[in-house]
Amino acid sequence: MKVTVLVRPKHGILDPQGEAVQGSLRKLGFAVGGARVGRVVDLEVDAESSQEARAQVERMCQELLANPLIESFEIEVDGA
Repeated sequence: MKVTVLVRPKHGILDPQGEAVQGSLRKLGFAVGGARVGRVVDLEVDAESSQEARAQVERMCQELLANPLIESFEIEVDGA
């Protein structure tokens, strides 16, 4: 089962990459009110159901893929 995880800095956490992107976009003439930079992780998970896949990936995020102190994550199970 295909699962996509979006990991990004929590609100209120300093995001120097996001600030750099925002500044560069403004210099190029784009009116942006803010930018946050995160990462996408695509996974292929062996699971019997979308609920089982989500549970497995949530555990992966808590143990490895995201730092729960400074990052939040969203899980999207393909076909769920």
